[in-house]
Formats: sequence, structure tokens, C-alpha cells
Amino acid sequence: MKKPSVGQSMDRVDGRLKVTGGARYFADHQLEGMLYAALVCSPVSCGRIKSIDAQKALRAPGVVDVVSHLNAPPVPGYKEENKNPKQGLKIFSDDRIYSNGQPVAVVVADTLERAVYAASLVDVLYSQEVHHTEMSANMDKAFQNNGMKDYLRGEADAWKKAAVTVDETYTIPLEVHNPMELAGIIAHWETPDKLTLYAKTQGVKSVQQTIKSLFHIPEQNITVHSQFVGGAFGMGLRVWPLEVATILAAKKIRKPVKLVITREEMFTLVGYRPNAVQQVSIGATADGKLTGIAHEAVAITSPYEDFTEGIVAMSKFMYACPNVYTKYQLVPLNMSTPVWMRGPGEATGAFALESAIDELAYKLKLDPLAFRILNHADTDPEKDLPFSSKYLKEAYQMGAEKIGWFQRNPEPRSMKEDDMLVGYGMSSGTFGAYRGKATAAGTLKADGTFVLQSAASDIGPGTATAMVQIAADATGIDPTKITFMLGESSYPDAPKQGGSSTVSTVGSAVNDVCKALQQQLGELAIAKLPAFKNATAADLVYEDGQLSLAADRSVKIAYHEILQQQQLPELRVTATSQSGEERKKYSMYSFSVHFAKVHVHPATGVVRIVHVVSVADSGTIVNSKTAASQMIGGVVGGIGMALTEEAIIDHRFGRFVNHNYADYHVPVNADTPPTDVLFINKKDPYINPMGAKGMGEIALIGFAAAVANAVYHATGKRVRDLPITPDKVMEVKNDIQSKLENKLSV
Repeated sequence: MKKPSVGQSMDRVDGRLKVTGGARYFADHQLEGMLYAALVCSPVSCGRIKSIDAQKALRAPGVVDVVSHLNAPPVPGYKEENKNPKQGLKIFSDDRIYSNGQPVAVVVADTLERAVYAASLVDVLYSQEVHHTEMSANMDKAFQNNGMKDYLRGEADAWKKAAVTVDETYTIPLEVHNPMELAGIIAHWETPDKLTLYAKTQGVKSVQQTIKSLFHIPEQNITVHSQFVGGAFGMGLRVWPLEVATILAAKKIRKPVKLVITREEMFTLVGYRPNAVQQVSIGATADGKLTGIAHEAVAITSPYEDFTEGIVAMSKFMYACPNVYTKYQLVPLNMSTPVWMRGPGEATGAFALESAIDELAYKLKLDPLAFRILNHADTDPEKDLPFSSKYLKEAYQMGAEKIGWFQRNPEPRSMKEDDMLVGYGMSSGTFGAYRGKATAAGTLKADGTFVLQSAASDIGPGTATAMVQIAADATGIDPTKITFMLGESSYPDAPKQGGSSTVSTVGSAVNDVCKALQQQLGELAIAKLPAFKNATAADLVYEDGQLSLAADRSVKIAYHEILQQQQLPELRVTATSQSGEERKKYSMYSFSVHFAKVHVHPATGVVRIVHVVSVADSGTIVNSKTAASQMIGGVVGGIGMALTEEAIIDHRFGRFVNHNYADYHVPVNADTPPTDVLFINKKDPYINPMGAKGMGEIALIGFAAAVANAVYHATGKRVRDLPITPDKVMEVKNDIQSKLENKLSV
């Protein structure tokens, strides 16, 4: 049998289940006696609950109970959290209203329809207070918490002394994750201290630990199931108040309760990418060497929690610059808490930094690509460490050649195709390459099958497929005989799926458990099999699912045949893997380069992306097929960030007005252009046994800037306020407008 190789294209191992309806998501589970929940949410954005009259709802057909702060069971963990008041919304703990859409009660009935109807019958009176939801009107409230420190390398204002400078403000709106699968949970208290959950989550172990701390029940008594997740993009990284509310309702009623929230509630209950304003000031010598970067960011958070992310992180090390200053502040508003959204804060920060870099390149009359290469950081200037691997210059060249960068006319508003203005733009992206701690268990069975288990999650990238491929590569076992089981809290520990770290972290544990299996098989062969009795561990070769002698390859036996000969039904091994001292010696990042070609309609300002090239420098590519899908998915998300996505609030009421798929515009197939995905595919020698670095975040980070830069090249109009909509593009007079105005003036 030909040994399978990491890097080859392999179909998703769960693909057939998903396309045939065999995959069971959290809401697909049916429990005996299960009831259905619907939330009653506040229409006011700040104040207190004066009264809740649930009598009409309780008299409605099929209604079992209405649970609120008036009658909810206590949450023991809330008392501990009171020591630190900013620990998240303590649902149903008091009468306080912090934001529009905050749940004030949950109605439980024997059908979903009856629960939804009864929720409309709950009469809640509020004492309304002045709310604040508009960031621009509340910038005077910006603050830094104890964990938010300014960063300074060299002089903070060095950019001001430069020969050529850029000093501009860039903004991004509030964006919402909006996966197709809605959020929710099924909660079932089997006994007063034994809880089973079916959850939409990016980390079953994380859910288990959170519930343990909130309800003070033993970890082993909390079972979390989440084998399939229909997209999350970061919204599944924490336990939300809506889930705690459902658990409380199930505890009070003593029956299983299922809650699936509405699309409208997805805007207020499960986080979002926070609105941010960034001031980027950079300076360079006349010949293009950067002398100073200052990056100041302000983003919104909730009144009860300080949410932070890496908005200014990229500016600290992306370019070789002796003087860098960053500052990051928060503005608390009457909103629910934000959460990481794909590309986290780095996607926000990259839009500002990479737009400013492009602006400075044009001021210097330098090619934006050449300008970046001129200021390439060969080592990490922030950590003062060498990079574990970095092939960014190669990525620049690959992408530029693929899109035809060097054939474009570099002058803005100089190119046309089919009566459309044509523009080319590019940008860089980066994200930390992480490796956490994970444990995997492997069971080789006498029939030749190999079953792996770890409590990892899969929100869509193909986790199980990658793990099967890593195991097949490590053992030589046919991948069709390997199964990777995930999404169960009963499995060995694994971290949340986020921050592009699953393959690096869990993949390392899978690799190590395969090596541990081979070691045990070798010991068994030496101790029990006559053909190997005089061998040592150094004499053994593990290849193609077989054990052989290095000195005589004809002496060989398949792994599972060793078990058969010893009448063993299976052999189980467990291994825990984590990073070591290498992280103190090297700076570890993944990098991306995005190129975009756009058409802009000269009369309407409509932007259409017509070609994208994205290049990933992320170490070894485990599966080229799923990796390409990851990059294309990032492009689609980046198109939304650049051109279409913006959650709009009516600040008179603090309420979203486009909380649906019709009015919140996510990109669709028609918006997605031909996209070329290229990989450097060179092993990182230090990060993990596979040499693989994360890819999920860099697929999106920087992309919006590439589009904005392309729009500038096409039109001469610099849009610094996302999304790039026709009205913003048309602030520059086009040829038709100019001719019309000239005619009217005559």
C-alpha cells in the first residue's frame, strides 16, 4: 500500500454525513419529554424591570413555566463573580437592563410554536433610563483597563519628523458572525447534580468547566455533546447567558429544555465584531524606509465586561521600524458583549495599517509591493527573536505574478475594461502560530481499524479529516481504516477551536499517540514474537502499517496481526502533547498576502471584485483541499467586511434595524470572484511535529485593505470607512458627473 502523505488532497471524512443529512447538530437531538423554550427580551436599552406579569402566558395552552429573575434557581457561581463586577451578564440574577434585546424571561412549553406565542403574552414593565449606543457620541468615556498597556519602541512621535507622512483615521462598523446555524442549547438535568448538554460550541471542555464553576457540580457529572457545528466564526467560544437561562429553566422544571434563538436574537445575544476607530500615523524617509508608526485604536464593549482583542498587535512587528507606539482603549456602551470574530482584532487592525501603508507608498511614488518588501522585518522587532519560519517575500512574489501585478498601470484611475474602472490592490496579514496542550487517545483494534478520540471541536474547517491524515501519515495505516472522534466532553482534553491552533495543538497529540502506539507494538513484538525476539527498539522500522526489521525488511507483520497473534482485541494508548522551550527561542506567526482586482462602475460607484489571489505562508499544508477551502472562506468573509457587512443601530432606541439576512448583507456566491489560493507549503521546523501553522485567521486578516487599496487604484478615491459602498466611492466626481456639471455651468 502506498503510504498516505500529509499535504495531499483528501475528501472530508464527514462529507457524506453532512450532505445526506446524517450529521446531527445540537438542535437535531430529541430527548424524551423534551420541552421548548422562547425568550422574552427587553425592548429598552437601559433601565430596570418594574414588574413581570406572566399570568396570561401561564394560562396559554401547553405552557409549563415562565422563568425570570423572580423565580429562577440560584446560580452559586454568581456570588463568587461578585468579587469582580465585570465578569459578564449574570442572567436572571436581578432586575437590571443593560442592553436592548437582553433576555428578561424564558417561556417553556410543550411545542416551539406555543412557547413563542406565550412569550408574546408576558407583560413586562420597565423603568427606562438614558442609554448610550453611539460610539462617536461617547468617545469621552474611552478608558484602558489594567490589562491594556501602551506599547512603545523608540519614540512615540518619531513619525512626525519623517520626510513623508500619513496621518489618517480608519473605521469599521459593528459586524455580526451570522452563521447559518442559529445558536441555542438543549439542557437536561438527569439528577440534581448531573447535567447533560447538547451545545453549539467551539469547545466542549470549556463549556464543561464554565458550567462547573457556575453551578458547583462535579466535572464528571457534566456531559457536553457537540459533534457537529454549523458554523460559528468565534461566537461559539464562550457560554452565553441564553445558555445559562436554558439550564436554569431545565433545572427548575426538571425536564429537558431546548432553546434555539431567532435570527434577530443572533444580533444581540452571541457577540459581534466591535465597532472600532483607529488613528494610524506613519512616516518614512524620502527613499521609503519607515521611521515611525503610531497606531491608536478605540473599540466598544459592554457596560459589564471589558472585551479586548489584538487590534494593534500587527503594527508592533509587521515591519522593520525603529519607532512604534500603540494604544488601545474601550468605550462602554449599552450593548451586549462583543466576542472574537474570524480574524479577531487583527482583521480590524490590518485594515487600518495596510491601508495606511498603501497610502504612504503612493505618497512616496513607490510600488506598494516594493514598499512592503523594502521594510520587511527579517526578525521580530517586538520580541527581538528570529522567526521560526517566514517566507513572506516569496508569498509576495507568487501572488503578484499570479494576478498580473507587474503588468498594471500603477497610476490611480488609469485603467479600464469593458467601460469599468479597473484597480489592483494588495495587503499583508499575520496571526500568531499557536500550539496549546491537548491529549488524544488511540485504539488499534484486531480488525485493523484505528480509532482516535479527543475533545476537539469542528466548526467547519475539517478537523477530523486533518487528524485522520496526520494519523495515516504517522502510522502508514490506510486512512479509510482510521476514525477520529471529537465533540464529546468525555474524550481526552483538547482546547477550544479558535485562534487557528487546532491542527497544531490536537494534531501534535495525534502524532504523539501514533508514535506511542508504535512503541507499544514494538515492545509487544520483541517480547512475544519469535521473529523479533533478539531485536531492540532501534532495529525496528514502522512503515505502511507494518512493523519490520531494518536489517531484513522481509521480516514484517501488520500492526493488527500482532494483536491477532496475541489474541488481543485491541491496544489503547494515550498521549499528551504541548509546546516546549522553542517558543522562548523563536517568534511564531503565520502570514498571508492578498491581491484583489476590482471593477468600479464609473457612474454608480458599484464595486465588483473580479479576481482574488491569496497566498498562505503557514508551514506544512496537511490537506490541500480543505486548506484551500479555508482560504476561500476567508476571502468570502473578507468580501463581506470590505463591501457589504454593517449592523445598523437606531440610536434613538439602541435597537438594531437590519437584524436579518435580507438587510444585513452577507456575501453570496454571486459576490465571490474566481479565487486562486497558493501555498508556500514549507515546514516550520520548530512549532510542532508536522511543521504546520494556523491558517483560518490569516485567510481573512488584511483582505479588506486589499480591496480598499484596489478601489483607490481604480478611482483615486481613498475609502477609510468600511464597508465600501457606492455612496462613499462616488464622493469623487466621475467623468459623467464632471461633464454634466460643466454643461450645466455653461
